[in-house]
Amino acid sequence: MKKRSAILVAAGASLVAALAYAQFPIENMIADKVIQKYQTSTCEQLWQEKAQGQGKPKPEMEQRAIAALKGDPQMRQAFFNKVSAPIVNKMFECGMIP
Repeated sequence: MKKRSAILVAAGASLVAALAYAQFPIENMIADKVIQKYQTSTCEQLWQEKAQGQGKPKPEMEQRAIAALKGDPQMRQAFFNKVSAPIVNKMFECGMIP
């Protein structure tokens, strides 16, 4: 009986995750791109980008993505939930946060 309950809970969790993924396909594309950038960048590259990026205008596509996230709180929350851990872990590894 416990095994059946565990299977039902796992199936339900998978369904919820699939629905959340399908709800914001653009957000998922953006989040995947951001995560990939942090996973493939070296610490040196991130430090250089941070130093060069101050005051530099963002590309139009990035500006539109930011506007979409600002305009939709649910999408923004889904985005943050997905990218937070990979970004914070990389920043910690690189000494960018204490």
